[in-house]
Amino acid sequence: MKRIFHDTCDGIGSGVLLAYRAFASLPTAPRILKRVVEQAYLGSYTTLPIVVILSFFIGAVLALQTGITMAGMSMQGYIGTIVGESLTRELGPVMVAIMLAGRVGSAITAELASMKVYQEVDALVTMNIPPERFLVLPRLLAVLLFMPLLTMVGIVVGWLGGAVVCHYVQIINIAPEIYFRSLQSFLTPTDLTHGLLKGEIFGFVIILTACNTGLRTTGGPREIGAAVTRSVVLSLILILVLDYFITKVLA
Repeated sequence: MKRIFHDTCDGIGSGVLLAYRAFASLPTAPRILKRVVEQAYLGSYTTLPIVVILSFFIGAVLALQTGITMAGMSMQGYIGTIVGESLTRELGPVMVAIMLAGRVGSAITAELASMKVYQEVDALVTMNIPPERFLVLPRLLAVLLFMPLLTMVGIVVGWLGGAVVCHYVQIINIAPEIYFRSLQSFLTPTDLTHGLLKGEIFGFVIILTACNTGLRTTGGPREIGAAVTRSVVLSLILILVLDYFITKVLA
């Protein structure tokens, strides 16, 4: 237990220091603008198809489960409200963040861990190129750019998935107009803002965790796989822990 507590504190401290050193190089951001755009494109483009598929079926399953319950109480008109609120406040940002951790976070960890193991990071330091500026800052800036858009796509696609199920499943059978009217009646801009804010925080923490884990990797090639596993598991834990505290603060 003592070792786990020590490793947790050490990881949090090193992550905070890494973020500080990266953003200390922010005045040089125009020189790495090309890398920021490249990382934003790679992160959003590679994750978008998975987010669309996952979000559609999450919205569909949520509408189906809710519809089955509501049909017994003749309250199908509230399905849009439940699906809309759930996806906007919780499921949308959380599931997009999980996909980001599995797809982008793991790739970043593997790349940086390989560079660390094969001494490419040491070569950058020798050439007086700070790894925090060259490797970390572009990725942190990129995720701050594309994560709100990715979260918004996930939320909207989830709404559409719920609408399709409500329209075509016989036991529910409510028109899309009723579904979206119910969704619009109770959903507020504040709910959407909170969802996008959650996605932004989750994305930043995931990429920071991936960079920190990759750059702290030591040993041989075998450690690269272990670093990827450690990064993804830690990211998933942080997503759920932060989700609770952010929800409590925003409430």
